[in-house]
Amino acid sequence: MRQHHWLFCVLTALPACVWSPVVSGHEHQELQTPMSFHDDVTFLQTHTKLVVLQREAAAVAVAPAYQGRVMTSTYDQETGPSFGWINRPVIAQGVLDEAQRRGRLEEHIHIFGGEERFWLGPEGGQFAIFFEPGAAFDFNSWKTPAVIDTDAFAITHQSDEAVAFEHSCRLLNHSGTRFDVRIGRQVRLLGMTDVTGLLPAGVPPTVQMVGYETDNTITNVGQQAWTPETGLLSIWMLGMYNPSPRTTVVIPFRAGDEGSLGPAVNDTYFGKVPPEHLRLEDGVLFFRGDGTRRGKIGVSPLRSRGIAGSYDADGEVLTVVTYNVQDAPHGFVNSMWEHQDHPYQGDVLNAYNDGPPEPGADPLGPFYELETSSPAAALAPQETMRHVQQTWHFQGSEAALDPLAKALLGVSLEAIAAAF
Repeated sequence: MRQHHWLFCVLTALPACVWSPVVSGHEHQELQTPMSFHDDVTFLQTHTKLVVLQREAAAVAVAPAYQGRVMTSTYDQETGPSFGWINRPVIAQGVLDEAQRRGRLEEHIHIFGGEERFWLGPEGGQFAIFFEPGAAFDFNSWKTPAVIDTDAFAITHQSDEAVAFEHSCRLLNHSGTRFDVRIGRQVRLLGMTDVTGLLPAGVPPTVQMVGYETDNTITNVGQQAWTPETGLLSIWMLGMYNPSPRTTVVIPFRAGDEGSLGPAVNDTYFGKVPPEHLRLEDGVLFFRGDGTRRGKIGVSPLRSRGIAGSYDADGEVLTVVTYNVQDAPHGFVNSMWEHQDHPYQGDVLNAYNDGPPEPGADPLGPFYELETSSPAAALAPQETMRHVQQTWHFQGSEAALDPLAKALLGVSLEAIAAAF
């Protein structure tokens, strides 16, 4: 299954610069040292309300106005790095407050950044929620639903280490099916007790870390069941991180025959990814997260091991993302921008590397992404789909981080650093 990434129209006939200043809000940006968490939080707090979760030195910054998204995190809120990519020019424009007053909300999407955001699928196809009934599958017709673009989520609970949100909406898919949805989202800062569930041996005392979990739900609050024949929704989590020249995404996968498991990786989202940016070895794939070449890959539910990661060899940071693997009797939604023969044969795990959409054009960020999705949600009235994702950042020496990489991703840091 091939799918179009939400950031760009992939139809090559469109001009390279299709985004208005409200959307892109960027000038050419070279790879640079990320801001500190303190600097990013100070900037964000001048433009939007933040909930900063704290446990000892670790902290996670959450923005209610941006659908309760995790904007960034750190292991040391005073001096530590900021792990989320923040689109400062867009945020600085105050597009939500000002646009609502002036009636100039952007037509397609507002790209605020943030290292984990709540989204819904599918994007394209006959059951798409990004295309109105009868609309052509082209960029001019593509619009991000307000519930995952400009709506604020209401806080229902807040403590030092967790915050919960709720929001209700009505969606209409391309086939004309109406969905009445109640969204629940909780962001919880994780600690040493939680890390033993991931790493029973724990982490060395010389390793600094921050981890957080988001517990995300959608509930059918309408009168009709959601059925595969008329379209299903899914929970879609996307995280934007700061790239570096030596950042490599690492995804373990189930090895085996393509006849029974399908391809090991879908690498044709934006044209085939070249070998200098994607390598497959026995049960593991390596993908550049350097922010210099646009490309996207996907792993199917039959291949996924429920975990993905990345290693920034310059910053000595190991990032790990996990999700709750669950039965998917109705498959995973397919977001390809066309009428689909197989609307429920989508990927469960994706990675994206930003870069110029064509030679001479500016990148959007640059950044790289890790993404996970829930199964397609065939829900009876008042039934709920749940998708839980954990994100961890570990910083330390190569010697200290190497056992963690081997235990979690099945490969040494030496192998990761030597992949490209």
